[in-house]
Amino acid sequence: MDKPKLTKEQVKTLFETKYIRVDDLQYKEAGHYYSATRRKADRIMSVLSDEEFAGTLPDAATCIVIIRRPSGDAKLLLTKEFRYPVGQYLLSPPAGLLDERDADAPSPCVAAAVREIKEETGLELKDTDKVFVVNPMCFSSPGMTDESNAMVCAVVEADGDLDLNSDGTEGIELIGDYTLYSREDALRLLAQGRDDEGVWYSIYTWAALMYFVSGLWKERIR
Repeated sequence: MDKPKLTKEQVKTLFETKYIRVDDLQYKEAGHYYSATRRKADRIMSVLSDEEFAGTLPDAATCIVIIRRPSGDAKLLLTKEFRYPVGQYLLSPPAGLLDERDADAPSPCVAAAVREIKEETGLELKDTDKVFVVNPMCFSSPGMTDESNAMVCAVVEADGDLDLNSDGTEGIELIGDYTLYSREDALRLLAQGRDDEGVWYSIYTWAALMYFVSGLWKERIR
């Protein structure tokens, strides 16, 4: 099907800071569509060719961290992270932005995930752990932003206590409690649509819960 074309000249930046911009995407005369983006002007999704679009990297990686014991018992690790636009600590998977250096790694999304897991949970992944991309790019809300996240799963083999901490975080990140959820716990959270304190959670938390309870991750580590 035909789709509207947008050139770089049809993009007008309305607001710009070091971390985010708001662009006016003028697909047609007197037709304005506003988009929030982290990307530089020449790399926003709307002006990429089909080939560039297919090959571009996501902005961030969201990590589905599954802790597995020698007994075979597996639990999903989620944190409580303060989300400033919401003003609440939300049940969240570890996540973080891709760095420019990640582009040179064999798998940029895996490289970002390994780093963010270490920074936000203190877990340093070992050779015996399995880390793999579940989905290379999910758009957050393409009606208002071109921001995207890869979904990366890490299955961590653990035979002792976990020293979970957020000592590696930088800037204004605030990480609260860590909780390990069994499959039954995860099913309860999915049914509730809220955490156990009654607070709503994000679509990426929902995706992590769904992937965990589906058991699809087990197929990837055989």
